[in-house]
Amino acid sequence: MTQNNANSKPKVLLIEDDKDLLEMAEAFFRPKGYQVVVYEDSNLALKDLEKKKVQCDVIVTDLNMPNLTGIEFTKACKDSGIATPIIIMTANKSIETALEAIQAGAYDFVVKPLNFIQLLVAIERALYLNKVEGENNTLKDAVKIIEGTHFDGIIGKSEGFRKAIDLAKRVANSTANVLIMGESGTGKDVIARMIHNLGDRKKAPYVAINCSAIPENLLESELFGHAKGAFTGASDKKIGLFEEAEGGTLFLDEIGDLSLPLQAKLLRVLQERKIKRIGENQFRPVNVRVISATHKNLKSEIGEKRFREDLFFRLNVIPIQIPPLRERKEDIIPLAEFFLRKFKALNNSQVKGFSKLALDRVLTNPWRGNVRELENAIERAVVLCVTDYIQAEDLPDNDQASNDFSARVPTEKRATFDDGRIMKLDDIVKQYVKYALKVNNGVKDKTAKDLGIDRKTLYRKLEEGFAETM
Repeated sequence: MTQNNANSKPKVLLIEDDKDLLEMAEAFFRPKGYQVVVYEDSNLALKDLEKKKVQCDVIVTDLNMPNLTGIEFTKACKDSGIATPIIIMTANKSIETALEAIQAGAYDFVVKPLNFIQLLVAIERALYLNKVEGENNTLKDAVKIIEGTHFDGIIGKSEGFRKAIDLAKRVANSTANVLIMGESGTGKDVIARMIHNLGDRKKAPYVAINCSAIPENLLESELFGHAKGAFTGASDKKIGLFEEAEGGTLFLDEIGDLSLPLQAKLLRVLQERKIKRIGENQFRPVNVRVISATHKNLKSEIGEKRFREDLFFRLNVIPIQIPPLRERKEDIIPLAEFFLRKFKALNNSQVKGFSKLALDRVLTNPWRGNVRELENAIERAVVLCVTDYIQAEDLPDNDQASNDFSARVPTEKRATFDDGRIMKLDDIVKQYVKYALKVNNGVKDKTAKDLGIDRKTLYRKLEEGFAETM
């Protein structure tokens, strides 16, 4: 998917030992915008294809070749995993020959003497259907990855990520609670779905909830349900997510944001395997595997008395750590190319790949938002790109966050250090804390960690007015 050169014409590999026919084919196709690569030896063509010395969009080969016949060549290509569509030329008009060619894996066949218009139509149809098939396969893979059912296709070959995947596969059939840890956007939900779909509970419900996305006064009802009239607005009974996930898996995302009272109730459920709806006295047994996830350091939260240690031990039976994208450099380009194929198909885009400078920017960007940020950036680039290849300017600049911050600060308050004016230290600290908060999307835990201070110090600075709400 990368840009090798500026020439994006479709490339036809033509295998024929009739030199006159080769010359006529070249003369016909080149003016119509096709690149033509010719071989007089099918065996040599096969070797070059296998070694990737030559790449093409469609192959046209004669049936009767001295080394490998067209059918033998087609079978050999399929055995080698070469998926390029093959069109066979033959002087034999029999149906048996045509069927043999198709059964060998050929896309189509044309009869000699050649009608070049007919051959052109066959090539264009092969190119179009191959493009559609590729886009459909990409979309299917994308859906499977989202649903956690495409295990071999989960993109990531870095050691840390593969360790996480291997551990997830090993524990899938157990009933043990799993705690997935990693920064926001690293794909914790994908791992949770994968564990569910690989295990014995895959035919039962998979239910997910983000504990930080629902107000505390509603979260208890969402988890455990409520009786009719249990509180104002409870006009009917409600089944909670624990009951909805019966026999299956409940994924509690951002478990670190759960309030202490709800932590106590969750601990009781995990210990007793029973829930009680709000407004009821009846306990109901539940059979649910709990997978939880957090971007927070729960051990630090325990030290700050914001998370229960006993609940942590209940949840942390099988810990899985997902490394951030900046520590998985070898995964960045494969992920970017997958997202390119995905959004190219979704948006019916004609974008062919990335320019070299664009790939350099993709690789060197810190991607503080991890895979989610990378995915959003590629989607935006595909939608807005006006050339055949995504350019560096279609992607976020590595220093864009810094530049955006600078643009928001009035000129007279910027710390330029080159105008002979001395700024107050408090003003510099104030600007930098604002910048750090912005970079971390307002997440105070990560901001404090990046600044090398504890949360209490950060909160104190906020209270003192060192940084306003942005």
